[in-house]
Amino acid sequence: MLRFMTNHTAKLRRGFTLIELLVVIAIIAILIGLLLPAVQKVREAAARTQCTNNMKQQGLGLHAFHDTNSALPQGHRPWANPGVTTAPFEGSISWMAYILPFIEQDNVGKAAKAWQNSAANYYSWNNPVCPIKMKIYTCPADPRGTQVFVGAPYGIVDQALTTYLGNSGTTSTSLNGVLFGATTGTVGSQVKFTDITDGTSNTLMVGERPPNSNLEFGWWYAAYGYDGRGNADCVMTSNDVAVVNYFIANYNTAPNLPCNRPAAQKIGLQPGHPDVGCDAGHYWSFHPSGSLFLMGDGSVRLISYNNNNLIPALSTRNGGEVANLN
Repeated sequence: MLRFMTNHTAKLRRGFTLIELLVVIAIIAILIGLLLPAVQKVREAAARTQCTNNMKQQGLGLHAFHDTNSALPQGHRPWANPGVTTAPFEGSISWMAYILPFIEQDNVGKAAKAWQNSAANYYSWNNPVCPIKMKIYTCPADPRGTQVFVGAPYGIVDQALTTYLGNSGTTSTSLNGVLFGATTGTVGSQVKFTDITDGTSNTLMVGERPPNSNLEFGWWYAAYGYDGRGNADCVMTSNDVAVVNYFIANYNTAPNLPCNRPAAQKIGLQPGHPDVGCDAGHYWSFHPSGSLFLMGDGSVRLISYNNNNLIPALSTRNGGEVANLN
């Protein structure tokens, strides 16, 4: 009897063979391989939806600003503008700062304005709202999340970044877009919707360009730009090789990756990467096929990289071009 029980117990304790374990592991690996693309698609769809919602909220804010002020805000308030040395000290403030009261961020706007009205607080990069990370200004498709440029080594406060740049026009000096900084001695864009004679549904208002890996371009509150007019920082051009050449000259060596195509192929809407220095000079996104754009009528559209040739026409408010995205 004892011998029978011992043999029976041994049979009950028999485990999996190596082959059986390998088969189970293989099945699990196949299932994971099948599920991962589906999970990735769901995540991308969710990120795109949230990004679309961000841009729609920006559109509502811009339209509300227009309703209140009879014009859209300046895309960027150049530092050399008249009035920058008198309260409320708005040197290099972006369009995103101007619409704060209209996107349910009135408390942030009031805090910024209160600081600006002090005679000692003329330097916009030390405004206490600069480090505030704004979800509405960050596309969730960016795997880096909301980010800040550490300002202490440069004698300023930290600078939170944005994914969204206003349409300043075809070049940094054309001033034919919707949100742009001005030339020295003049005000920036104060475009009325009636000025957009190409049609608001055919004119870009805001597009995507993630911050570069240096985190030096894309400051949402106080932006200087490569030229002092906010370009490639809070506003973007569509057809300006000079902007790309600036990044090639200054951000083309380690830790940046060198420009991987000629400058003429790095304007408008092109695939990009935050580590490639010259990609800071054109629209791109972490969405797989193109970038989202906020149109003048408040709608949001995904424009594919294949339609890059249409971006210059869509960037002018009154150029009379024909641009069909359908």
